[in-house]
Amino acid sequence: MAKTDNRERKIAVSSPKSVVPPGAIPRGANFFLGGMAGCTAVFITQPLDLVKTRMQLSGEGGKVREHRTSFHAIARVVRSEGVLGLYNGLSAGLFRQATYSTTRLGVYQSLFDNFSGADGKPPGVLTKIGIGVVAGAIGAFVGTPAEISLIRMTSDGRLPLEQRRGYKNVFNALFRISREEGILTLWRGCGPTMVRAMVVNAAQLATYSQAKQLLLTLDHFHDNIICHFAASMISGLVTTLASMPVDIAKTRIQTMQTINGVPEYKGAIDVLTKLIRREGFFSLWKGFTPYYARLGPHTVLTFIFLEQFRMLYYGYSKRRKDGVAQ
Repeated sequence: MAKTDNRERKIAVSSPKSVVPPGAIPRGANFFLGGMAGCTAVFITQPLDLVKTRMQLSGEGGKVREHRTSFHAIARVVRSEGVLGLYNGLSAGLFRQATYSTTRLGVYQSLFDNFSGADGKPPGVLTKIGIGVVAGAIGAFVGTPAEISLIRMTSDGRLPLEQRRGYKNVFNALFRISREEGILTLWRGCGPTMVRAMVVNAAQLATYSQAKQLLLTLDHFHDNIICHFAASMISGLVTTLASMPVDIAKTRIQTMQTINGVPEYKGAIDVLTKLIRREGFFSLWKGFTPYYARLGPHTVLTFIFLEQFRMLYYGYSKRRKDGVAQ
């Protein structure tokens, strides 16, 4: 009963500029709405994710780069695999959002509501960063099997025909990886994946929440799609700069081959060391354009869809509650 009263108190006194007050949406709904937002966004951003992966693997091991620019990569994919080739790995991308985004966004919003003050005041920036780290770590562990399937499916087209794995869909990929390489292979690269997710979510979720909070203090902004767009663009840029080195290490580990029982890389540090030595320091941000072009819109779309879904849910539940009260 005390918990319910506390939630009602948060809702009652929160900022009038905030459409959905802290604690207004049940915990289970936060998870569901987060997954819906992620899956909706990935329909639009999947080609960019594929190009990002191809760019990061281009020139691996000191070889000649296959793609000079992101546009060259797109043209080459379309020419060799067809327009639909840009959507290779879509099923894995959707499954990744259904696992990873559902978990991370649900955990973040639940902890955000939990750490908000009794008067509805949002948590401080350090607390936001902390809960972003926790949400990212949990989400990454749950989503790693889908992640490794996505990476393999989007990179398959660059391999010679005899080396292609030819996964039919994400479930076929999960089954074959488990059968051919052992079930623990589904969590190969889990360490760097979790580190990347902790960096991404600390930057993305905390930056978005903080940017939105600051924008709402200005007279020109209200809790609407314009504010959500501005906050998510800021979040996308900060996240891209912070997470790219970790992401490229994760990608290389998840696609590496074992030759005569010896893996190409010993771990994330080994990847980064060899990468800098062979390809230069700025190769840590190789594929920046498609990465930001993918992460920027994906961040924007995810948060816009999430905010709209939350508003719709809150409006519906409020009208229903008012109807029952009458």
